[in-house]
Amino acid sequence: MPNNCNRDKNKMTLFSKLNQIKDLRSQAKQMQNTLSQEIIEVENHGIKLKMDGNQNVLSISLPDEMAKTELEKYIPDTFNDGIKKLQKIMAEKMKSGEITMPDFKF
Repeated sequence: MPNNCNRDKNKMTLFSKLNQIKDLRSQAKQMQNTLSQEIIEVENHGIKLKMDGNQNVLSISLPDEMAKTELEKYIPDTFNDGIKKLQKIMAEKMKSGEITMPDFKF
């Protein structure tokens, strides 16, 4: 009988872990939805970038008069500024408890 008891215990543990994974996926999806609602806009040397909190680019606008070499220089800077801005916003939201990280107990 001890063997059956261990099997049942292992099944319950596995079932419990599967439920935890399901909960984590649900929490991650909810966090993604929350992040997608956060929209930022940055401008750098006339280059305008709009991103959501998941770092998806919603739009980018380039000035007509800017040379290719300038564009190559300033586009990465504009993206980096946008990402930094989002990171600050998300850090503030996490500090305030508006966004919480899933609890990983495995």
